[in-house]
Amino acid sequence: MTPETHAMRPVRLSTDMPDAATHAGPSTTTGHRFADRRDAGRALALRLAAYAHRDDVTVLALPRGGVPVAAEIANALEAPLDILVVRKLGLPGQPEYAMGAIASGDVRVLNTQVIQQLAISYSAIDIVTRAEMRELHRRERLYRGDRPMAPVEGRQVILVDDGMATGASMRAGVQALRDLQPARIVVAVPVSAAETCHLIAQDADEIVCGQTPERFRSVGQWYERFEQTTDEEVRRCLSTAPRETKTENVS
Repeated sequence: MTPETHAMRPVRLSTDMPDAATHAGPSTTTGHRFADRRDAGRALALRLAAYAHRDDVTVLALPRGGVPVAAEIANALEAPLDILVVRKLGLPGQPEYAMGAIASGDVRVLNTQVIQQLAISYSAIDIVTRAEMRELHRRERLYRGDRPMAPVEGRQVILVDDGMATGASMRAGVQALRDLQPARIVVAVPVSAAETCHLIAQDADEIVCGQTPERFRSVGQWYERFEQTTDEEVRRCLSTAPRETKTENVS
């Protein structure tokens, strides 16, 4: 199945504040290094205290690295936790560079500026998309099984990752969520490049960036331990977190 394609706006530096509420920590040269992803999640949860103990909040994580962060947030807020699977679309022959991303719901976000500048054919894009779509579906089956995605329509959805460099995966995630009609999309990350934080704020209703260090090179540099999150850890986080809002038992 060919996913729907949405144009990705190119990154643009601006000193104007976007309409969305943006909360960024102090931008410093050295920044603060988190012990690990769970430590980062506990710190970020303090910034999201306004969403605690509500019956209309869902926490979604971008696997795999965002899941341990989101698990701490969901526990602190007493909110259900689920995943939103997003896969980067790497350039043919240079997979480390993103030309877009795909997300659950058959959404594809493309950076048309990069594609046009490098003259990448749409047949080449479709080859990469099909390969990443197979991996996306594998992860959904692996992590969620046959269970449906947690409800998000009409809810306050907090979308979490362990950090943002280019923000391509997060933008695809936000686009996918828009199609599911949540009442509000809150993007929350412990650390982000400053320009990416402002870029994502154009798409989300609110963005909470724990910190935006001036000398940002990669997400991993802001963690003492940044081992790859395993599939087993993702399943374990999801199995120990609530998936639905608690309701009263009716006898």
